[in-house]
Amino acid sequence: RFTDAEAVVMGDVTYGACCVDDYTARALGADFLVHYGHSCLIPIDATQGLKMLYVFVDIKIDTAHFLETICFNFAAGTSLALVSTIQFVSTVQAVSQELRSQYKVCVPQCKPLSPGEILGCTSPRLTQDTDAIVYLGDGRFHLESIMVANPGIPAYRYDPYSKVFSQEHYGHEDMCRARQDAICTATGARCWGLILGTLGRQGSLGILQHLESRLRALGRPFVRVLLSEIFPSKLQLFPEVDAWVQIACPRLSIDWGQAFSKPLLTPYEAAVALRDVEWQ
Repeated sequence: RFTDAEAVVMGDVTYGACCVDDYTARALGADFLVHYGHSCLIPIDATQGLKMLYVFVDIKIDTAHFLETICFNFAAGTSLALVSTIQFVSTVQAVSQELRSQYKVCVPQCKPLSPGEILGCTSPRLTQDTDAIVYLGDGRFHLESIMVANPGIPAYRYDPYSKVFSQEHYGHEDMCRARQDAICTATGARCWGLILGTLGRQGSLGILQHLESRLRALGRPFVRVLLSEIFPSKLQLFPEVDAWVQIACPRLSIDWGQAFSKPLLTPYEAAVALRDVEWQ
C-alpha cells in the first residue's frame, strides 16, 4: 500500500508451521514472504532464497487465574514442565518466573521452536523427575504430541478461554498396537506407494530418495505420488499398492491411519517394516 511493491495473497490451506510455502512464493517471483500466525519450524536460512518474516500471534489471557489454578492443584516443590503453542509462549515465560519461588519449573525447548513451544509433530523428551506437564492452550492436538513423547508423565491442560483445568489421558497402548498392526501388514506388501507431501515444507526429498534406494535394493516395486493432502479416496485410485509410506505429517498415520484401507506408514514405521531398525 505504501510502496511500489506488488503483494500477492496466497490462499492455499495452512495447517501449521510446516506449511510455510516458500516454494510457491518463489515460483510466483516473490522476493519476500510473510507467514502469519505460526513459528519458524522451518529455519529461515533453509528457505528458497527468500527473505522471511514470521508474524507471531500473542494472545493475552487472565494470567492471575492461570497462576492461581496451578497453585491450587499442585503442592509446593512439584516439578512442572510448562508448554504451549506460540500464541501463549510469552505467558508461559512470565508465569514460569512467578512459579519458581514455590515449584521446580522447566520450560523445555525443542529447537528450532521457542522455549516452551510445542507442535503436534514436535515435542521434547522430558527428564524422568518431571512430576507433571502443564499445557496452556485450547484443544488437544499439540498436547498429544508431548504426551506421546513422555508416556510416563501425567499431563494437564488449562484452557485459557473457558478457564477449565483438566487432566488429559492418551491411549498409548492402543496407539502402539494399531501402529504395530499396520507395520505387520505392510511387511508382506509386494508393491509399495511412496507419498511425498507437497503442502508447504512437509515433504523431504532426502527421505524419499532413501526409501526408494532401500526398496530397489530389496527388489520391491513401488510407485511415487506427490500429494498436497492425503485422503483415503485418493489412495484408492491405486489398487495395486499394498502399503503406503507418507512423507508428510506423522500425525496422519498415528491419528487417522485406520481410516485407510491399506497401511499408511511413517518413514520410521517403514524402516521397521523393511527390517532396517527395531521397533521402539
